[in-house]
Amino acid sequence: MFLAALLPLGLLLTAAWQDQLGANPIEKITHNTGYWTLTFLLISLGVTPLRQLSGANWLVRLRRMLGLFAFFYACLHFSTYLVLDQFFDWSAIAKDILKRPYITVGFAAFLLLIPLAVTSTNAMQRRLGGKNWKRLHGLVYPIAVAGVVHFAWLVKKDLSRPLLFGGILVLLLVLRWFYKIKSARLRRSYSSI
Repeated sequence: MFLAALLPLGLLLTAAWQDQLGANPIEKITHNTGYWTLTFLLISLGVTPLRQLSGANWLVRLRRMLGLFAFFYACLHFSTYLVLDQFFDWSAIAKDILKRPYITVGFAAFLLLIPLAVTSTNAMQRRLGGKNWKRLHGLVYPIAVAGVVHFAWLVKKDLSRPLLFGGILVLLLVLRWFYKIKSARLRRSYSSI
């Protein structure tokens, strides 16, 4: 699974090596890394509903790695913007964050991903305590919404991919809500016995 998650980066590096990134290679790299950030984020969010529907408990072991790969591609996405697109021009970056809503939302999502990545270890989970850790990691849902909004505002014309990502996210949120209600009902029925 680890090697499969690195495949998009490998393909991107191969395309760069073979000079096949097109007329605007920075844009291609930025879009590609952003696409894979959102893809891994949604796949990681899909682990729990898939486990609940299938009973395949082993899937839970993949969730952390998939989430960290989402963060990895987010770091590549942001680094491409920071280094290749803006050349560390901090004033231009600040202007972009303030004037371009899609960059504002994307930057906020990236900043919110950082504490999730930092606290993804078992040791941090113990240090924060289960409830606090779950509350913090619940931020992944607004982060995913922000990622879809960032993508939709960026593309402007062909919204098919952002709509697909948005539809998948809505489905995942509905499944999460459904299972939350179902488990609450089960708890109430057990407590009344």
